[in-house]
Amino acid sequence: MSVDFKQQGTVTLAEVAEAAGVGESTVSRVLRNEGSFSRKARDRVMEAVERLGYVPNRIAGTLASAGSRLVAFVIPSLSNIVFPDLLRGASGVLEANQHQAVFAVTDYDPGREEALVAAMLAWRPTAVVLAGFEHNEGTRKMMRASGRRVVEVLDVDGEPVDIAVGFSNRAAGRESAAFLLKRGYRRIGYVGHDVERDTRAGKRYAGFCAALETAGFPLVDRQISPGPSSVESGRQGLEQLLARSPGLDAVYFSNDDMAIGGYFHCLARGISIPSQLAIFGYNGLDIGRATPQPLSTIRTPRVMTGQVAAELVVSNAPSQVVDLGFELVEGATA
Repeated sequence: MSVDFKQQGTVTLAEVAEAAGVGESTVSRVLRNEGSFSRKARDRVMEAVERLGYVPNRIAGTLASAGSRLVAFVIPSLSNIVFPDLLRGASGVLEANQHQAVFAVTDYDPGREEALVAAMLAWRPTAVVLAGFEHNEGTRKMMRASGRRVVEVLDVDGEPVDIAVGFSNRAAGRESAAFLLKRGYRRIGYVGHDVERDTRAGKRYAGFCAALETAGFPLVDRQISPGPSSVESGRQGLEQLLARSPGLDAVYFSNDDMAIGGYFHCLARGISIPSQLAIFGYNGLDIGRATPQPLSTIRTPRVMTGQVAAELVVSNAPSQVVDLGFELVEGATA
């Protein structure tokens, strides 16, 4: 079917209604898939929409209804598989309930997060979903005053504005340390990325170090990369750490990306894992199970976090904290 593009101006709801031979209110109900209308009316409206190339004015619709079916995700990164997994879990639930996910990326910048939250709230979404609890005070004020649902995900170590869904990062750090100590490792180092910006990684690091201190075997050395986590920064980080502290018998990495980089460094240098050096990660990524020696790590319920967060939004659940826990995967690298 050919599409009749207008040369000037924007196709309006009234023009769609005229072309379909129905009232504007019928067009609006059909496009929102709400209220009553006949199948015949729907077919005529959708034919007119396609023929005219009509794009609904979501701003006008939102202002008219004082709300929308948008759920805004303001996330730190798309390069880290954690956040695509979160979106994947949420999108199925939202689509099944006629909601639409939109997202923006902060690059772990609190100022950018504040600006993006303001931009998203201007659309009057059903809810805003953010990672963690650490936000600028301006961001928190906007969220409290917005009248929208707020879901903070991937952490439960803090006070939520409204709803929190995730797991304890501090507990994950403590359990990682306890596992390595139980296996007999005593000279333990750390390789990570910017724990000031990635506050959840910072909580894991703090929990890990606290557990080592309590056991009487404090962290020997650490190597922190200034940028985001990556396989390459993990490889370089372990190389630099071992150059300073060659006697380490285990290294804890801020996540699996970094740990896989450390694994590759050991393969390249002929360092036997785990007899010469144990490696422990975080997240439980698929790549960690595919290495010749499956990675010892913490597996987190990222997809489930997205699903539960979306379910709480569409059901208009009361404010609450949902701790989904995590799983320690013994693997073969520690």
